Amino acid sequence: MKKLLQTIFPSCCKPNIVITKQEVLDAQQKWAEGIVSISQIYLDKGDYKAAAKRHIDDLYAYGKMEVLFKPTLASEVQFRKTFDEAFSYFVGGSIKEDNGFAIAPWKAARFDGNQQVVIYDNYAVSMGNYFFTPAEGGDEKKVEFTFGYSKDEDGNLRINLHHSSVPYVAS
Repeated sequence: MKKLLQTIFPSCCKPNIVITKQEVLDAQQKWAEGIVSISQIYLDKGDYKAAAKRHIDDLYAYGKMEVLFKPTLASEVQFRKTFDEAFSYFVGGSIKEDNGFAIAPWKAARFDGNQQVVIYDNYAVSMGNYFFTPAEGGDEKKVEFTFGYSKDEDGNLRINLHHSSVPYVAS
């Protein structure tokens, strides 16, 4: 497993750098708060694009290591390998199908029901559900997620795997 992780994420699995479950939970909280903050700034007609840039810069590993990102509401360009592609997903931009997930807008976002958090030294993976509450009212939206985390050279936890999807509905 360690060799596989090192192949995919070269900065992964450095000795004496361990991720804790609490760090993963804290990163999830920051991510959820960031999405709601971007939405509120958008509603307030503020610089939501700068907020989205900070969100990605602070939480994702773009520019530091490879990132695997499969957003929930992407079908034409399903995978987002670059910062610009992730930015487009969150606030709209360079990819035609993107309407700006983070500016939907949302009044609440929360992680709930981490099915499991698996930690291997400097790499952690979490899977479960997160929920988004529309700012204009309506039912909370349930989304399934898998997030992977690694620490960068400064010891900051970074998202280098983000996959989310809507739950399957049987017909």
